[in-house]
Amino acid sequence: MSTGLHLSQRMTMSQILAPQLQQSLALLQAPTLELRAMVEQELQVNPVLEDVSAAELSQSEKEEGVTAEEGDFTESLDLPQSAEPSASDPAVESGAADAASQGVDDWQAEFERLAQVDQDWRDHFSESGGATRASSEDQEKRQFMFDSLTAQTSLQADMMEQLRLSDLSPEMHSIAEMIIGNMDDYGYLKASMSELSFSTNIPVEQILEVLAVIQKFDPPGVGARDLRECLMLQLERANRQETLEYIIIRDHFEALGRRRLPEMSKALGKPLGEIQQALDRIAHLEPRPGREFLPDNHSYIVPEVFVKKEGDEFVVTNNSDHVPHLRISNNYKDLMAKAESSHEVKEYIRDKIRAGKFFIKSIHQRQQTILNIAKEIVNRQRDFLENGVSHLKPMTMVEVAEVVGVHETTVSRAVSGKYMETPLGVFEMKYFFTSGIQTTGGSTVSNTSVKELIDGLVKAESTRHPLSDEEIVKTLKNQGIMIARRTVAKYRSELNILPSHLRRSY
Repeated sequence: MSTGLHLSQRMTMSQILAPQLQQSLALLQAPTLELRAMVEQELQVNPVLEDVSAAELSQSEKEEGVTAEEGDFTESLDLPQSAEPSASDPAVESGAADAASQGVDDWQAEFERLAQVDQDWRDHFSESGGATRASSEDQEKRQFMFDSLTAQTSLQADMMEQLRLSDLSPEMHSIAEMIIGNMDDYGYLKASMSELSFSTNIPVEQILEVLAVIQKFDPPGVGARDLRECLMLQLERANRQETLEYIIIRDHFEALGRRRLPEMSKALGKPLGEIQQALDRIAHLEPRPGREFLPDNHSYIVPEVFVKKEGDEFVVTNNSDHVPHLRISNNYKDLMAKAESSHEVKEYIRDKIRAGKFFIKSIHQRQQTILNIAKEIVNRQRDFLENGVSHLKPMTMVEVAEVVGVHETTVSRAVSGKYMETPLGVFEMKYFFTSGIQTTGGSTVSNTSVKELIDGLVKAESTRHPLSDEEIVKTLKNQGIMIARRTVAKYRSELNILPSHLRRSY
């Protein structure tokens, strides 16, 4: 066979998500704060969309249906049925030009009516003084707030500033920069002395001399090569070299890590009570000196739904305060109605209105889907809401999907990153979906409830005789819960509970 480039044709079938469907799924999966960002982006690319706060909406506008809160979206935007896009209609794209030309005359009367409503609304605001834009003073205050925000300094930048103020020679200064550059975000020197010496041809003794200077920088413990040295540096900075805790860290660090109190007591000739007190003081030292310079990664949670108890019933409502209220701008409807507008302008506006309608409808469907799922969660987890975590029932996404009438993947997207505010606190919606563990009575109990029981058993145990995993298995069996020892070990690890020999104190 000859080699070379050849052209060939073949037919294949594949499933491809339409761009509108991809957008709808992205809106469903996005939490409230991300949803606002997506709306802001859409407002930038689609000029016919307007973000109207709830305070601006008059009762007449709501009756006209220009917002995304309720009603059928084909009627709410006062558009003829021929302009409604359909994902299942192949003529949406091929026949768009014909439908556009036929619908222009039909829209004329509707645009005139909408233009009059819009003008009346603007006159009302101008007469009442209810300007929607912030005053210049408000804008100035807002800008001052943003200008006042400061960027957090990194550990390396702070160390470099301390180095600049030191009296090291230029030669030592360059070595110090090299050492600081090899420190991690927690303040530990990650490269060994031999590695630094080999890569720079600088004697180890000279590097150690500069390192000793850096280890006197703030925060205490910075520049350490391991945890033992980090803790010792902090005690040395506080002139506590003669204390029992310093001696334990310096001479018995391995026994300290394994909490072998009797071994340390015998080696140091100290009673167990003094050893325990020294360990308590060690626990107050900072194992990660650079922690305070780490960026603030706390995420701000905005609940998607609220659950409130009214009488004997739990009422579920959407959190609409952070969901933007969108509408199609009447300015573009006016432009569409003008006879002098060219065919290209009208076609462009018509396409943007179609896209805007679908975007508003997707937000509405998102809110309704999340609300329906939340109601079913509350319906199934009523015992949890009334009695606490120990009464959480096993529940799968398939079960909820069957009741709500959607696919289980839709439920997964809808609850991803979403939170529910309940009388017991704020919970991630995924928290309520747990597998079950069989009981001797034939029923099932949520694995989250089992974890809660294990945590309670450990908290109530004697510190001198902590419960082993096998003893926890027997205790749960007496309560009717059949569980394997390896499962207890897994749940204990997920709860960050140490093994029994590391929980023992003397």
